Amino acid sequence: MRPLIAISAFAIALAACTTTGSQPMNTVADGTSIQLAPGQFATLADDSRLDYVKLDSDSRCPPGVQCVWAGDAVIVMRWTPANAMTAQDFVLHTTLDPKSFDAGDRTITLTALERDDAPKATLQVEAAH
Repeated sequence: MRPLIAISAFAIALAACTTTGSQPMNTVADGTSIQLAPGQFATLADDSRLDYVKLDSDSRCPPGVQCVWAGDAVIVMRWTPANAMTAQDFVLHTTLDPKSFDAGDRTITLTALERDDAPKATLQVEAAH
């Protein structure tokens, strides 16, 4: 009986270890926003996939400091259309353009970016008009 309990405990621990930040988020409805950390992804309403690849650069002025220029941060994103074998990488900026990307019938806009080592990005998803 003890070996069965040990094997069960090992299987549960192994399953917990395989859960990472890259687990899918819920499907993002048009007209809503989603917050992703680097390595996470979300599914859009058309079953396409949106990945937050990484923070590429961050020259933003630190909080509490007066700067001549506010600075800019750049994140790398990846969009994979539904049922597609190829993905398209793109960048979004906090201050400069582009702040938005046309992902098929949707527009993805960076609305906020936290100031952490792994900054979460807030992205607005809108149906294209």
